Amino acid sequence: MQTGSFDISELKRRMQGATHALQHELGGLRTGRASSSMLEPVQVDAYGTHMPLIQVATISVPEPRLLSVQVWDKSMIKAVEKAIVDSNLGLSPSTEGQVIRLRIPELNEERRKELVKVAHKYAEAARVAVRHVRRDGLDTLKKLEKNHEISEDDQERLAHDVQKVTDATIQEVDQLLAAKEKEILTV
Repeated sequence: MQTGSFDISELKRRMQGATHALQHELGGLRTGRASSSMLEPVQVDAYGTHMPLIQVATISVPEPRLLSVQVWDKSMIKAVEKAIVDSNLGLSPSTEGQVIRLRIPELNEERRKELVKVAHKYAEAARVAVRHVRRDGLDTLKKLEKNHEISEDDQERLAHDVQKVTDATIQEVDQLLAAKEKEILTV
């Protein structure tokens, strides 16, 4: 809905950006299960530049606790191994030809709790981002009302709509967090 120069769909889009960022961050958290997204942040020194691992290899999950990295260029195998070791994911690569296998070790209880704390930190950052978007929207509404571009009633109604969108987005953040927390704590 657009009133004056206020567009609530733009606020929704910005809030969804925060939830997408959260999904991406949570996807990178290592749980006890193998996931190709675990290797997304890995950067490989390839051809004189840093490249994401997915640009030099194919990542697959043949078993629940095993990642398989098929390196396309045989000369890149050592660089990919080094990048995986240097990524601080706690994975030790074993190479068979052009395939690098990564066993995902079991997580102990202490590490699980640490990961849950990290997930909570990510979720809180997403909530803060959503609240910033809400504040921007409310500030815009106040400015429009002050400049007599919208009525006070419209401003209050739109502010209520902004709050509803904010509440829904924060609820989505909480659901993402709860799902990830359950995944982490599942032994």
